[in-house]
Amino acid sequence: MELGESLEDYLESILVLSQKIDPVRSVDVASYLGFSKPSVSHAVKLLEKDGYLQLDKNKYLYLTEEGERIAQETYRRHKFFMEMLEEIGVPRDIAEQDACHMEHVISQVTFDAIQKYYEEKK
Repeated sequence: MELGESLEDYLESILVLSQKIDPVRSVDVASYLGFSKPSVSHAVKLLEKDGYLQLDKNKYLYLTEEGERIAQETYRRHKFFMEMLEEIGVPRDIAEQDACHMEHVISQVTFDAIQKYYEEKK
């Protein structure tokens, strides 16, 4: 199932936040992404229903194995594009925005080819 950019961003943000704070709450995700609490609440319900994250009795967010896999892959792509864009002279703030979009729109085959080509040229 394809989640789309927005839901992948939620999973990625939970992953990133969990490396800084534990446990992660919906309010943390809302603050990190700059989204409203109702928007995050809606996304959390969808992600929980589809098996990508779990909420405990205290409403703390935990990625499932599949949610973790998607979040890790999205974050890996983000870091690659961010570093690549900065290395070729794109200003950090623009590189951040562009990497956030690029990580979602290309196929795995294309990403792997770009990554291989870029790393061989370095």
